[in-house]
Amino acid sequence: MKNILVTGGAGFIGSNYVRYALQAHPDWHVIVLDKLTYAGNLDNLRDVAEAFKGRYTFVRGDIADREVVFETIRQHRVHAIVNFAAESHVDRSILNPDAFIMTDVYGTYVLLEAARELNVERFHQVSTDEVYGDVPEGRSTEDDPLKPNSPYAASKAAAELLIRAYRVTYNLPVTITRGSNTFGPYQYPEKLLPLFITNAIDDQPLPLYGDGMQVRDWLYVMDHVQGIDLVLTRGEVGEAYNLGGENERHNIDVVRMMLAILGKPESLIRHVADRPGHDRRYALDTRKARALGWAPRSDFESALRETVEWYVNNAWWWRKIKSGDFKEFYRRQYAERLAQAQ
Repeated sequence: MKNILVTGGAGFIGSNYVRYALQAHPDWHVIVLDKLTYAGNLDNLRDVAEAFKGRYTFVRGDIADREVVFETIRQHRVHAIVNFAAESHVDRSILNPDAFIMTDVYGTYVLLEAARELNVERFHQVSTDEVYGDVPEGRSTEDDPLKPNSPYAASKAAAELLIRAYRVTYNLPVTITRGSNTFGPYQYPEKLLPLFITNAIDDQPLPLYGDGMQVRDWLYVMDHVQGIDLVLTRGEVGEAYNLGGENERHNIDVVRMMLAILGKPESLIRHVADRPGHDRRYALDTRKARALGWAPRSDFESALRETVEWYVNNAWWWRKIKSGDFKEFYRRQYAERLAQAQ
């Protein structure tokens, strides 16, 4: 039995990975370490806790807490760490960057120290295409310089540089994946798709930044987690791999598709003031991951429809989220913008 520590495993991509890993690897025991901040939610793992008793353990804790991290790795004799734990929303990084530095940078440092001192066999970092910054043309390759433009992207780039340093200095067995714009079930409704889907269900306005012509490379979450798992188990130590859907879409086109699936009018769209430093386009070259044997399997239109239907059928999950502290964030982020848009 291999013991895999998944940090941030109660979040969006992390919980989907935990579910996938337990199904794909019957000889794995997965330990989730999660602080359960606003985006960490044990409801994301409710079915996992029931289906995989004996092979799944949850530990509540902060990756920036050295004592908790070291004790968890020792107690469970961890073989590998997969680090999803991060503050991840660009808008929140603009409002409150210090939380991003503490979790994404210092927390990664604590995990690296633990992996080094306790001889963990593999450390995998889940990163983002945003570390490359704006890509006006072409596609980013793994050898391109990192040029982050938001506090969030900078915190993820800083974590990557620490990981590189630990590989070079201490010979730590590390790998990195840089994922593109991911969507699917259990995504906290601050991100574009879950926010707009749930708003549209309730006939609420959809605050679309600027002209909506920003380009994102959309990747279904199950394709993303399969790529992460492949790199963790078969990737070359010390290497980074791009995981992109190679499915570029303008934000406004994706929103229009979503509204058509729901049968809602496009009049719900409100063009609001853009956020500062908003990157216009991301695009990834995925040849390196494809050479390893990975490729996205999901058709975008079908995956989008499945995602919309999941939120329609799981209002129990998102309504309690949107009725809590989320309301204050939404007010701070969009109230003035929406008022000016009318």
